[in-house]
Amino acid sequence: MPSPDADAAGPARPAAHQDAPDAARLAEAAAVFAMLADATRLHLLWLLAQGESDVGTLTGQGTASRTAVSQHLAKLRLAGLVETRREGRHVHYRLRDGHVRRLVVEALSHADHRVTGEAPHD
Repeated sequence: MPSPDADAAGPARPAAHQDAPDAARLAEAAAVFAMLADATRLHLLWLLAQGESDVGTLTGQGTASRTAVSQHLAKLRLAGLVETRREGRHVHYRLRDGHVRRLVVEALSHADHRVTGEAPHD
């Protein structure tokens, strides 16, 4: 039997995700979108959506310098969008959670539709 919070769109979600957002939640969401508003950071997040990686590997997969990649990763870490794991002298970066992954994938899927002219969908 479905939960009383379930609807035709899918299973029940925690009530906190259904309430109207307060000022703190709106500010936090705006800060996340501000981090996504930079093309280099968005690319780094997309790369990390594929799996954890270190600065050297991320630098090799993009167009930014190692210094720029490190600075962007530091901002993303301070913003709470990525986290690190140390392995010897290497620091590995990964997305903090599935929400970040879904935001990045959806933003780039939306961009793909806009660039290619493919019809939008749900």
